[in-house]
Amino acid sequence: QVQLVESGGGLVQPGGSLRLSCAASGEPYSTYAMSWYRQAPGKEREFIAGVTFASGATDYGDSVKGRFTISRDTAKNTNYLQMNSLKPEDTAVYVCYAKMSHWGRLEDYWGRGTQVTVSS
Repeated sequence: QVQLVESGGGLVQPGGSLRLSCAASGEPYSTYAMSWYRQAPGKEREFIAGVTFASGATDYGDSVKGRFTISRDTAKNTNYLQMNSLKPEDTAVYVCYAKMSHWGRLEDYWGRGTQVTVSS
């Protein structure tokens, strides 16, 4: 089994920054890809950013391009989401997703989520 542990959420003022992290634990697993989604009340779940661990290739949702940066640490099975220039509309529960490789088979895992609130 794999567990995803998210951290870094909290309250920040508009224009501020936060860095989220998501660490996957469990052996013998390796990380194929990780991504972040967010969900706010009354809205559909939204893709925010993703990174493929082998290549480092990244992808971003349109609403956060130029403001958020995702990176990964392959040795730690961890990703980091640097969020800059935060806006009130970024307020949501941010949930980490991981596609893990277990003996060559891919498995999907979801974290519990961490609250990000952007408010003055």
